[in-house]
Amino acid sequence: MTQEEKRLQESTERTAHWKRWGPYLSERAWGTVREDYSSHGTAWDYLPHDHARSKAYRWNEDGLAGISDRHQNLCFALALWNGKDPILKERAFGLTGSEGNHGEDVKDYYFYLDSTPTHSYMKYLYKYPQAAFPYGQLVEENRRRGRDSLEFELINTGVFDEDRYFDVFVEYAKGGTDDILVLITVANRGPEAASLHLLPTLWFRNTWSWNGREPRPSLHKLGGLPLTAIEASHHELGKRRLYCEGTPELLFTENETNHGRLYGVANGSHFVKDGINDAIVHGVKEAVNPAQTGTKVAAHYPLTLGPGETTTVRLRFALPNLPVAPEELLTGNFDLIFADRQREADEFYSAVIPEDLSADAKQVMRQGFGGLLWSKQFYHYVVKDWLDGDKGQVPPPGERRHGRNHEWAHLYNADVISMPDKWEYPWYAAWDLAFHSVPLALIDPEFAKEQLVLMTREWYMHPNGQLPAYEWAFGDVNPPVHAWATWRVYKIDKKRRGGGDTAFLKRVFQKLLLNFTWWVNRKDAEGKNIFQGGFLGLDNIGVFDRSSSLPTGGHIEQSDGTGWMAMYTLNLLAIAMELAREDSSYEDVASKFWEHFVYIADAMNHRGHDGIELWNEEDGFFYDVLHLPNGDHFPTKVRSMVGLIPLFAVETLEPEVLENLPGFKRRLEWFIEHRPDLTENSACMRTRGQAQRRLLSIVNGDRLRQVLK
Repeated sequence: MTQEEKRLQESTERTAHWKRWGPYLSERAWGTVREDYSSHGTAWDYLPHDHARSKAYRWNEDGLAGISDRHQNLCFALALWNGKDPILKERAFGLTGSEGNHGEDVKDYYFYLDSTPTHSYMKYLYKYPQAAFPYGQLVEENRRRGRDSLEFELINTGVFDEDRYFDVFVEYAKGGTDDILVLITVANRGPEAASLHLLPTLWFRNTWSWNGREPRPSLHKLGGLPLTAIEASHHELGKRRLYCEGTPELLFTENETNHGRLYGVANGSHFVKDGINDAIVHGVKEAVNPAQTGTKVAAHYPLTLGPGETTTVRLRFALPNLPVAPEELLTGNFDLIFADRQREADEFYSAVIPEDLSADAKQVMRQGFGGLLWSKQFYHYVVKDWLDGDKGQVPPPGERRHGRNHEWAHLYNADVISMPDKWEYPWYAAWDLAFHSVPLALIDPEFAKEQLVLMTREWYMHPNGQLPAYEWAFGDVNPPVHAWATWRVYKIDKKRRGGGDTAFLKRVFQKLLLNFTWWVNRKDAEGKNIFQGGFLGLDNIGVFDRSSSLPTGGHIEQSDGTGWMAMYTLNLLAIAMELAREDSSYEDVASKFWEHFVYIADAMNHRGHDGIELWNEEDGFFYDVLHLPNGDHFPTKVRSMVGLIPLFAVETLEPEVLENLPGFKRRLEWFIEHRPDLTENSACMRTRGQAQRRLLSIVNGDRLRQVLK
């Protein structure tokens, strides 16, 4: 067992909290639904990038190369200034959905280079231009371009010409669960000397302004030590210290909204969120607290680097009682800890990544895992509080009571969750999360299982059984892939551990029975096993929006929705059969899903025997069918992924499994014998394949060949 695997085991057993601190900070909290308190849900406009430096966030924080505790009480990230930008570079910039000619699009260049599952070692790279960051040019040029043109990227502006930029590497290494070493490496890639203001920043998420229940934490300069130090005090975290190399100036302010700048009214605090920005960029020294206390602080390192020169800055974030002499905190064993964590990361991944891959392929796979792990985020959204508003704050507009997510008032999210992308999609999407869990199971199966269980818990899943889609509209419908991911994660974990975690399998399976029932009751308009669901993740390829009401009335009978449900039944069948090995009562449930699959497969080919088929024999392809109120039906003959998704519904029955489930086998044989009308157009269930396996599939061999032509 590698050292990283031991840390994972300790984390699972709760004997050491190695995951207490991690990359749980978002790349973007502005422009999100959570922070939107507008009348009509204009999230991008309500809190734009220009406001982000001045407004205290209600729900989540953001920053460059950032980390936080798993409840995001205390945050650490990097701020930069090249002496030319109009603002500090504290967070990534990008275009909103209306500004980009291809929708929202981050424009900064940052890279997640490496991470272990416990975040015992992490590495990040940010590329910072030495010229003024072209905020306005990026907005104006992309706005001018149409959808038929390429996006106008940062590199197209010329700010990287002659390599006039800084590479800023940020590395973290854990000396213990609450001992985090930080190494910042800055390299001038340009041909001339250039200046950079480096500002490692520590701050508290503002939890005290909203309901009056949370006490205000504090940061202050700690004297009496042979190095620069900041002490943080929090009612739950206790005391923590940030030790800084050298003698940087410490700039303190408060994580409070600058109402004067944003709204033209008096500030409740003299020191506000953008005080450090104003002190550095505009020279307003009175914007920071001379008493050297607050809830946000930056250590100011003004650097000048010659062409090709590299320099480093060391910091250490730890508990006060660290058993290291103060003068050795940033020297002593600092390099040794980094070397050990890097070596242990190498050892861990050498046991995960196939040995026969090329060196380049191994690096691609490892950085892919690193990207997944860096994309964890503390996601905080309590819909009831969001709808009601906060004590002492401006009440939300009344329109919100009937607007976005008002039917999800039970939803209480305050967890570390795997994000699709912490800038473009800094919110979970249930079906994206299902796909993330599969590769995560290769490196951290417990986290993968936790994620799948989380989406089915009572404070996520709707009381009616629907899984939450994403914050833009929790009530939208995602493809039902949760069972598939659960089954895949279970099998990966079983292979690695040598035994299956059936307790996990049962927990998710029982909740998915509710979700399956929701699908059957809500998305089968006529009760004929033909399903709807809207765009179902295919929002970027459809010729029209299948989630909108039809101008003609009626509904669309969807090949992809029905194909997904056929796959869902087979996934639940596979899980039920696995559980039936230990508990024979699951055989009946397995029979139910086997027969439901057969009914769906028959409906796709016959649609209730009323002459309408999703399968088009002439074209050899599956199409959606438009169902009008007067009973007329029209196939929408568009060849797209919609017609390929029915191929996903495939499962094999192993002969030894069937022999061990006699009740299920008897029902299977009876059904095949007595209901050939339902099975004739599916894959032949009588003919046994390799190793006597039986194949369950919507399409038979002839139709599969037609689709694949």
